[in-house]
Amino acid sequence: MVDHAHSFDVRAYNVRTRNVHTYNVRAHNVRTFAPHAFDTLDVGILSPDSQRRPNPSPAYGHDGKSPVLDFSRLQVAALFVLFAFIAAIPVLLHPLPPISDYINHLSRMHVIAAIGRDSDLARFYQVNWEVIPNLMMDMILPVLVRIMSIYAAGQAYMIASFVLILSGTFALNRQLHGRWSVLPLAAFPLLYNYVFLVGTMNYVSGIGLSLWALVAWIALRERNLVLRLAISALFVTALFFCHLYALGTYGLSLLAFELHRLWISPTLPALPGERGRALPARLLDFVATGLPFLPVLPLMMMSPTWGLRSEIGWELNGKIDGLLYVINVYSGTLGALLAGVLAVAVGFLLYHRALRFHAFGFVLLAVGAIMYMAMPRVIFDTYMADQRLPISLAFMVIACAQLDLRRLGLRHPFVRQGVVAVLFLLLAIRVLEVQTVWASLSPGAASFRESVALIDRGAKVAVAYADPDGGDNVRNLGLVHAACLAVIERSALVTTVFTVVGKQVLHVRTDYRDRVDTQDGSPPTIENLLRVSDHDASGDDYWRRWTTDYDYLYVLFTDARHENPDPARLTAIFAGEKFMLYRIENALIADAGRSAR
Repeated sequence: MVDHAHSFDVRAYNVRTRNVHTYNVRAHNVRTFAPHAFDTLDVGILSPDSQRRPNPSPAYGHDGKSPVLDFSRLQVAALFVLFAFIAAIPVLLHPLPPISDYINHLSRMHVIAAIGRDSDLARFYQVNWEVIPNLMMDMILPVLVRIMSIYAAGQAYMIASFVLILSGTFALNRQLHGRWSVLPLAAFPLLYNYVFLVGTMNYVSGIGLSLWALVAWIALRERNLVLRLAISALFVTALFFCHLYALGTYGLSLLAFELHRLWISPTLPALPGERGRALPARLLDFVATGLPFLPVLPLMMMSPTWGLRSEIGWELNGKIDGLLYVINVYSGTLGALLAGVLAVAVGFLLYHRALRFHAFGFVLLAVGAIMYMAMPRVIFDTYMADQRLPISLAFMVIACAQLDLRRLGLRHPFVRQGVVAVLFLLLAIRVLEVQTVWASLSPGAASFRESVALIDRGAKVAVAYADPDGGDNVRNLGLVHAACLAVIERSALVTTVFTVVGKQVLHVRTDYRDRVDTQDGSPPTIENLLRVSDHDASGDDYWRRWTTDYDYLYVLFTDARHENPDPARLTAIFAGEKFMLYRIENALIADAGRSAR
């Protein structure tokens, strides 16, 4: 089946002879684009020399409604708002969601917003604005903090990222198929995924921005070349400062789209009075797609991130995990259930030939698979480079699908209701899973916040692990950077705040730089601390003088058998679930001695 992506329809289109017999343009004046007659398939791929013939499929019936998907724009919009509200419930109910890097990013936003009026923060930190491909959150949240709390600003940013992703998925589906559809509602459950739980907030928002960038490219594909490249250049710039990996996702999607278009262009009919272009012209047009990306290299060379270019590592292990991250969150069983419900629904639709898939999606999957296998795990000293890609492609793949409810018996009301019910069930399973786990972890987050209140303002806080593998458990992700709450609540220096040159604009001042982790590594274990406490404190480890450099020590991932590892130097002041807060007594003596001198 061949459907035009815009508002004209091909009644009969002979693929082999490239003859267009009848055009049906709606009464109002609408610009039409012959090269946009994308092949949308029931089953398989429509090749240039295929013997298949498309079935006549008018975009609108005599009553003005679509026989392909009998949902009005208002109905689709209402369902979008309803599903978006349901998807946002866990975020709305939990100002401190158990997301790994999230609270660390939030603490940086607080410092950027408050350093000018907080002397303690100014004593420890400094903000050096540089060209870094990871700045979207840093530019937006400090502005939001002027009218709301830092926690509310974080919630607003997450929900806005959700809306950006979902609206981009709907818009891409509309651009590819020429009509609004409820099928992109299937993207809602994927908002909660492992990449999101890790706390890659700039990348998550970048997914939505890359979707909209692709939508704009397709919408302008047959318009003025200069306009198309200029708009693309704006998106490239925005994506660069959002997240470098999100920019890569946009580049990959453009490559797939242009390869698809180059593949089908010899079979596309020209409108009356137009001539098909020769292969060299099409290839030149293909190459021009990359022009907006040319400034990326100079920007990278201007950036301190360029100094991290040698930090690259490829791993085969974890490639399967990256695919599972799309569907699995907390429970593998629920993830399998979600995948099972989706598989049954897809199988049912395929059996009735009611599910169509845009040919661009096949090219996207092929290019994405090759890129995914080739991508390193670490690029520019940033982990999970390859494992972030599948979730981005998942939203684009969903946008490539379309329903044809005529084949399910459109006259029966239960068909439409059944489609919405299945989509709602998928979302309900995911939201219920996330909300249940977050609610069970909420008392622990509240307990940690209580402990932070016991820390003196302007104190220096070290972080250590009782269990070095404790952060590998997905339910413990919220504890990994929980100590950064002390930056927000007590204006403290915390050893685990992200202050890596080339990755963040927040840095620690020279007097305290050797007391924090500037390499984005893992905190020491208790055994590491005890090993150096009674010996020479020489070496390069930032925590080597922990008995004198810090005022407090958080020990994370403790269990019921945990005991004070060094009663002579540590005084327990708060015991929480899976963590302990100690006051370092020698630090007070050392500070007093330095004051006397």
